[in-house]
Amino acid sequence: MSVLPRIPRLLPPVVTLLIAVLAGCSGAPTRTTSANSALDALYAKLDQAGRDYDQALTLARQDDTAQSEHAISVALDTMRNAAAQCVNTAGCDIQRFISTYDRALRLKDGSFLGGDEGDQISDQPADQSDNSVSPVLNAVPETRRTASLLRGRKLSDLIAMNGPVKAALETWLTSMRPNLMNAYVDYEYLRFEMWPEYQKADLPEAILFGFIAKESGGKVHAVSRSGAAGPLQFMPATGARFGLTTVDGFDERFDPTLSARANAAYLNEQLAQFNDNLELVLAAYNGGEGRVGRLAASEPDASFWDPKIYFSLSPETRDYVPMVLAAAWLFMHPERYNLHFPKIDGAPGHIILQRQASLSELAICLGQDGDKRNGWYRTLRNLNPQMDPQAEQPMGTRVELPQELQDVYASSCTQGQWADLAADLHAAALPAQLAHAPDPPRHYTVRHGDTLSAIARKYSCDDVRSLAKANHIHAPRYELRPGQELKLSGCGRD
Repeated sequence: MSVLPRIPRLLPPVVTLLIAVLAGCSGAPTRTTSANSALDALYAKLDQAGRDYDQALTLARQDDTAQSEHAISVALDTMRNAAAQCVNTAGCDIQRFISTYDRALRLKDGSFLGGDEGDQISDQPADQSDNSVSPVLNAVPETRRTASLLRGRKLSDLIAMNGPVKAALETWLTSMRPNLMNAYVDYEYLRFEMWPEYQKADLPEAILFGFIAKESGGKVHAVSRSGAAGPLQFMPATGARFGLTTVDGFDERFDPTLSARANAAYLNEQLAQFNDNLELVLAAYNGGEGRVGRLAASEPDASFWDPKIYFSLSPETRDYVPMVLAAAWLFMHPERYNLHFPKIDGAPGHIILQRQASLSELAICLGQDGDKRNGWYRTLRNLNPQMDPQAEQPMGTRVELPQELQDVYASSCTQGQWADLAADLHAAALPAQLAHAPDPPRHYTVRHGDTLSAIARKYSCDDVRSLAKANHIHAPRYELRPGQELKLSGCGRD
């Protein structure tokens, strides 16, 4: 991947000003002739800056460093002046500025503006001892290709400027915060299985977490209404295309290692197809390769954020892409958002059962250690995806679990009161009339004090956003009224 001559100190003023544009360009459109003329002139200035930038890149590729630096400087000055006018112009469309800037950063040859090494935006926090920093932050690979996908200025600038991503950040930090935290904890225990597959594929770990947070919330056995399954939610046909089949009755889409391998292969295939444009690849993962491919072919220089692309995609896909990017960004920079991920010891371990037991029994006798307020049931299920959690496993069976639980198992689950209690509870028989429990309810009538997140938790719904979408309830407040009947879409499954 080639890199153009670095132009120190040119980028930050543009970034600062474009951030101001995002905050300031919110006035209602004016329909007067003079206002329209002002907007036309402003957009013409922006378009000219884009053309000047292209010419500057041509000069840089011809090794005309001095002239290219001057041309780039002039183009950036034009963008800066246009942005300054946008702040005070009613009806100014910030999306056009984002699209032009994003295109400049995502050219086919991979070139992007950056400062000297000392100017690069680091993924390292100022205080390495701060427990709010992701424990896996330092493991993000230091490769140029990874930098072009996620690290450095590209995603940083888009996060700072981009309205949809900022809205997604707010969602993760408010109504979806419990989902984000649970996804993080679950991922940390799965990391040793999934991260090596991304590492071998030279892909950024933060994007893997973004996928998991948005797709399954860290639940290995998640199944969507459309039939997508596993931690990375592969549809049957796509999963089979990347080697995920059914072996001895086990659907390999539920296998964390195999699903991460398939996801990495898919990502690399589509990055090649879409010229390393990560947002378009994410859109294809959610909305279909054919649809996004046709749009990209019709606008080869446009980015995902270009209105011609963005508004041609479904609302679900327009929501999906910024949500994945925002989760990835929070994974890398929790401290910037007053977010504190728990410190998790995800070192893998295993036990050999000294007495027969089910995963459910183990979850009871292992208790609730430290910050593991939700107990160990989900972790045990995730690490042993082929086991039925209610089925008794015979003595001598190997069970995967976090290394920290090996001694806990020996002291609490091989004999004694907790092992006996777990076995007694598990052996309890349901009354005959309850042996065949009815299907989960399909509707719920809202009562005073109800919140959408509480209803989603109570009825094991996929997530708050899916429940809201099914009932035409709008973010960010998710307002409910007593007596309102909700369709419990995507609820009641493990």
